[in-house]
Amino acid sequence: MRVTLRELVPEDAGELLRLQHQLDQESKFMLLEPDERQSSLNQVKEMIESFASADTSILIGAEVDNQLIGFMSVRGGSVRRNHHNAYIVIGILRQYQGKGIGAGLFREMDVWARNTEIVRLELTVMTHNEPAVALYIKNGFEVEGTKRKSLVIDGQWVDEYYMSKILKKEKRTEDQILI
Repeated sequence: MRVTLRELVPEDAGELLRLQHQLDQESKFMLLEPDERQSSLNQVKEMIESFASADTSILIGAEVDNQLIGFMSVRGGSVRRNHHNAYIVIGILRQYQGKGIGAGLFREMDVWARNTEIVRLELTVMTHNEPAVALYIKNGFEVEGTKRKSLVIDGQWVDEYYMSKILKKEKRTEDQILI
């Protein structure tokens, strides 16, 4: 299986919308329930364009046989006080999980983030989603706290971990290197 990782472009809107609907159907770990996604093709295209035009945001897709099977969105802060933060969402179709695709998406994101003004990466994950928690920890994220009763799934309260990763960036001055 050959996986291609690349930044998504507006022409990918149909594939991304299809992938999002499929993820909503097959996973209870995504935020939206199967009947909640109301995005139109044009809205998804505009969303992709907004990622492309922001210097602190990126939308990365994972493809197999020219079909999107996963994605990672990294949305940077929109005001001066949080411009250095970026919030991550990741989704990979069930049949492709556990094959290194998530790790590949994180590697791509890390390369991109280190060339931006991003210092803090953050995400939330349901506490019982042990494979995802393990993936995030393996990629340098730490649990900052627990959002108790954060979601309701099938009538049950679900807690989420708030996780972050701080990127160490070097700043050089004439006399020293600050990390």
